[in-house]
Amino acid sequence: MLKKFIVFALILGLMVSVMMPSQALAQAPHKERHPAIRAAINALEKAKFDLEHAAHDFGGHRVEALKAVDYALKQLREALEYDRK
Repeated sequence: MLKKFIVFALILGLMVSVMMPSQALAQAPHKERHPAIRAAINALEKAKFDLEHAAHDFGGHRVEALKAVDYALKQLREALEYDRK
């Protein structure tokens, strides 16, 4: 149950980040082609840091959440790379 909640929370956070980029990115001096994806990457990197420094492993669910975050980061970075082609 906790695993499903963590994955759901990560996905929800990613969706919100993609749909509503941060103010800092929206006001960046250079034109970012995909500010929402950059914001999502930043949010996931923060989530990963928080998970890596959590007090305990939550019955192994923290490891699974870290794997999900790593996979999401990989996919977002590949999406940016794909768009450069």
